[in-house]
Amino acid sequence: MLQQTGVKTVAPYFDRFVALWPDVSALGRASLDEVLRAWQGLGYYARAKNLLATAQTVLRDHGGAFPEGREALQRLPGIGKYTAAAIAAIAFDERVAAIDANAARVLARLFAIKEGAGARLEALAGALVPDERAGDFAQALMDLGATVCAPRRPLCGLCPWRRSCAARRSGQVLAFPPPAIKPVRPERYGVAFWLVRSDGALFLRRRPDTGLLPGMTEIPSTSWRPRPWALEEAKGEAPQSSEWSLVPGRVRHAFTHFRLELQILAGRTASPPVGLWSPLAELGAHALPTLMKKLVRHVLAARADDGGEHKVC
Repeated sequence: MLQQTGVKTVAPYFDRFVALWPDVSALGRASLDEVLRAWQGLGYYARAKNLLATAQTVLRDHGGAFPEGREALQRLPGIGKYTAAAIAAIAFDERVAAIDANAARVLARLFAIKEGAGARLEALAGALVPDERAGDFAQALMDLGATVCAPRRPLCGLCPWRRSCAARRSGQVLAFPPPAIKPVRPERYGVAFWLVRSDGALFLRRRPDTGLLPGMTEIPSTSWRPRPWALEEAKGEAPQSSEWSLVPGRVRHAFTHFRLELQILAGRTASPPVGLWSPLAELGAHALPTLMKKLVRHVLAARADDGGEHKVC
């Protein structure tokens, strides 16, 4: 959960998650829908899918016990180099360096490293790991970066390495590490289809198990592309023919690699297609990502404003 997400955001999710599945055996018996529902709102949903896949792999191939050693851990679904090192150090006291963004910042400042930092930082960190309590060292290094060696306002006077810090001696602490150049996120556009049947239930569908928002439940939409959709063109990708009405306004959402803008067409059907239908009051039972919750709130707010009437298009 802490990959790409801060502690304050993660904490309540973690508490609820381990209450539902207190150990790897319990998690391995859960369904993907259950895990995604507990995860919704955290984003980066491939993590949830990989977490479940890892639990299932541990039960199936390792007798319910995690394999020891960084290399064996890295073969589990979704566990990369850093996560494998962190688990190996913290859970098994293996003498390996676990370098997250916070630890990398501490080391870059400690040794005043600007270029070619990756492999060099790993080598320097490996030499610092003590022969015992490697897990305590890994956590201490991460926490030092998170609480003292902060990106913009480092508390150098509180740092236990302040006398050894090459960046502090140079008087240019904030120059290390050099700021990453953030790529410009492209814009994408789509049209979502708010289709309800006579009893007011909303038509939903499940996204593919691979790609963006894997396995999550969504309100159907066109594909998301670099140029805006003409509404008549978009109707060709609707889940069913209908007398569609345009919901005023647009929904915007930022993903890691692009920004998305959605228009919404609302329609009713007397001959509903086979699929997943949900009463509006029960939408919380589905694994809806944040984007889909935005769509729901937008439509309900728009209907409250205009008494439920939209312009037919």
